[in-house]
Amino acid sequence: MTPDQYCQEKAAASGSSFYYSFLFLPQEKRRAITALYAFCREVDDVVDECKDPDVARSTLNWWRAQVDEIYGGKPQHPVALALLPVASRFNLAKEHLLEIIDGMEMDLDQPRYPDFKSLQLYCYRVASVVGLLSVEIFGYSDRQTLKYAHDLGIAFQLTNIIRDVGEDARRNRIYLPMDELQQFNVTASDILNARESENFQKLMAFQIERAQRYYQQALSHLPEADRKAQRTGLIMAAIYRATLDEISASGCHVLRERISLTPLRKLWLAWTTWLKN
Repeated sequence: MTPDQYCQEKAAASGSSFYYSFLFLPQEKRRAITALYAFCREVDDVVDECKDPDVARSTLNWWRAQVDEIYGGKPQHPVALALLPVASRFNLAKEHLLEIIDGMEMDLDQPRYPDFKSLQLYCYRVASVVGLLSVEIFGYSDRQTLKYAHDLGIAFQLTNIIRDVGEDARRNRIYLPMDELQQFNVTASDILNARESENFQKLMAFQIERAQRYYQQALSHLPEADRKAQRTGLIMAAIYRATLDEISASGCHVLRERISLTPLRKLWLAWTTWLKN
């Protein structure tokens, strides 16, 4: 199996909405974004699947060494090998790849966030930075597009947090800011024990509204000249916003179930968004 094939299998196996947005890209850019996505999946899996925090931390340090090798050595892992030509071809900043790892490591140290400001740093590292790297692959002519990528990354991560409240709670993680739980009279125990209430639904409606504001803000930053180049991001936004709508329409029952779109609907949204932009 070649490094590119490994990355392709990693991306396809995840079933992520991102995979559907890659399908319409030219081959070179599709290979590049798939390698970047596979890298994100690898380092995220370290934290999610490794039961021993010390082993997880050591593995993340190994990945930091692999990033160093991408930029001046001989990497070993198939994903790092796939990123080797991509990093130079698309001018991907080493610091950004390292920052993604730093974001994943926050999950080992910080299972709670006191306020939205502290959560923003996490969202920036694990999502906005990925957006900034993706923009380099897709191409842009106006630096305003970087603001679009930053805010779109925040919007994606907020959507993930909303969708995965129950799943994260089963790992003893609560990403919803603690001061906002207090504001809506919801306790951490309510989240951890999957106790839904009217207050919880109001809390989630508040979270959904903020995520939608970030989508609107991101799209307002995207210059017309770069819309075509950034169609992949627009496809992701269409799929993620539709997911938010589904969560809202279902009554925000995210503590006990994970609401997602069918593969066919994701493909339809990808196709129609590609045609429109």
